[in-house]
Amino acid sequence: MGVWAATAVVTGEAISLGIFLTPAAMARSLGSPALLAAVWCGMAVLTLAGALCFTELAVRNPHDGGEYLYLRRGFGPRVAFLYGWMAAVVMYPGVAAALCVGAVPYVQALLPVPAALAAVLPAFILIGLGALNHAGTRLSSSLMTALNWLKVPVLAALVGWALVSGHATMANLAPLAARRASSDPLMGAIAGAAISAFFCFGGWWEAGKIAGQVREPERTLPIAFSGGVLVVTALYLLLSFAFVAVVPMDQIDSNTAFVAQFGQALFGAAGGRVLSACVLLSVLGGLLVLSMAVPRVTYALALAESGSAGPLAVFGRLHPRFGSPANAVLLQTGMALGVLALGAFDRILAFIIFSAVVFLALTVASLFRAVTPVRRWWFPWAPLVFLGGSAVLAAMLLMHSLGPSLLGAAIVLAGLPVRWLVTRRSPQPQTAVETQVS
Repeated sequence: MGVWAATAVVTGEAISLGIFLTPAAMARSLGSPALLAAVWCGMAVLTLAGALCFTELAVRNPHDGGEYLYLRRGFGPRVAFLYGWMAAVVMYPGVAAALCVGAVPYVQALLPVPAALAAVLPAFILIGLGALNHAGTRLSSSLMTALNWLKVPVLAALVGWALVSGHATMANLAPLAARRASSDPLMGAIAGAAISAFFCFGGWWEAGKIAGQVREPERTLPIAFSGGVLVVTALYLLLSFAFVAVVPMDQIDSNTAFVAQFGQALFGAAGGRVLSACVLLSVLGGLLVLSMAVPRVTYALALAESGSAGPLAVFGRLHPRFGSPANAVLLQTGMALGVLALGAFDRILAFIIFSAVVFLALTVASLFRAVTPVRRWWFPWAPLVFLGGSAVLAAMLLMHSLGPSLLGAAIVLAGLPVRWLVTRRSPQPQTAVETQVS
């Protein structure tokens, strides 16, 4: 994978279903275009700080696995296993299932899909993505790159059309700083908007998971991480202001209704279909990134924990023909189908959000434990900014969702007895993930 494909991984997962839903909720809650811009810019600074840190980690560890590798080298195999357990078995299957279910209404807006087929369509999407990634990186990365780079001109065209068609009016943005009467209490609105913005940016770190598939990682990964975050930031700011300029804040009823409102304002009766196509493009691009990146975590975990023997060893093998982590792809697909069948994807996401923030912070903190000191112009300020922001977000999550956050932490800690069961008879191999790369 070159620069374009690696950057598409960063932008592809970040620009997904959330970009069409999150800005509406944020604008309605904050009630001020200036506050909306401030939250986006603040989160962009936090994200860019994290991207700089992940760039350094990925360049030092140019292997598949991402956060699993970084945590293993920084904090040991137990902490790394807990992340791998959460990511590969719990969180990402829930994310994939949720995105597939969320895509169905937009498919139905474009095509006359019978209700019976719509019920099983998410499963077909998951199976199709699994088959694509089973067949190898070259095909899946080519399609992923094409879809995710197509998003950029399509979304930019939405902003441009809103401006040149006359549907957007600057009067809807005025007054720029004053809050609307229907907005939420200030501190709660800022907290909720910050959490929404953080997870709307979420996924920029996925490029580290496929670092072993990247050509010239020392050159490619810095461009992918930093460039991808800047592209996402620019699009989010432009789209957010276009949304508010077309649909005034006091007319935003709900997230889902907003998509229809915005589409109808720009394109009339065909607006719903046009916006549905844009949503599907964004969702499919994000799903392709997930289905490519997450099996690499399972693959790295299996290599480190079992090597060529043990119950996990089957997931540490590459397909003899396609060179893909085929068994890890099958596991990821099967877990997502299981979550889908149980209808538990929405609850999984609510439980795991707090733990995800903690693991991101631990990953960045591993830079302070590196064998070879970090000598970059941004060190130690970038990791300190990211750790401080993550601490604030974690505190907000505990205040707003204490029960789900603690239950999610318990689900993650359940990985410790699982690790003991699956590794107690496995040899401790010396693999690439055991070697500190300086």
